[in-house]
Amino acid sequence: MAEKKDRIRAHLVIRGLVQGVWFRASTVEQAHQAKVGGWVCNRPDGAVEVVIEGERSRVMQLVAWCYRGPRSARVESVDLKWEEPTGEFSGFTVSY
Repeated sequence: MAEKKDRIRAHLVIRGLVQGVWFRASTVEQAHQAKVGGWVCNRPDGAVEVVIEGERSRVMQLVAWCYRGPRSARVESVDLKWEEPTGEFSGFTVSY
C-alpha cells in the first residue's frame, strides 16, 4: 500500500461524445487494471464525471486515459480538479 503522501485524488468532468460509448464500463476496467479507487457516472448534461484516488503514478495513468477514453468516444474537453484524498474507496464502481 502506498504511503499517504503518495496518494492523490482527481475529480474530472469529461465532455464530448462520452455517453452511450462504453465510457463508464471502460473506465471501470482501466481503474481495476490501475488498481485505483473511486467512481464514474453519467451526468444529466451529457458529460461523464470521474473521481479517482490512489497512488500518484496510478491515478495519473487513469487521468491520462480519460483524455482519450474508449475507442468510440470523442473527448472534447476535460475539467480536472485535484482534491485531498479521503481514503474512502475500497474499489472502483459505476455510480448512479
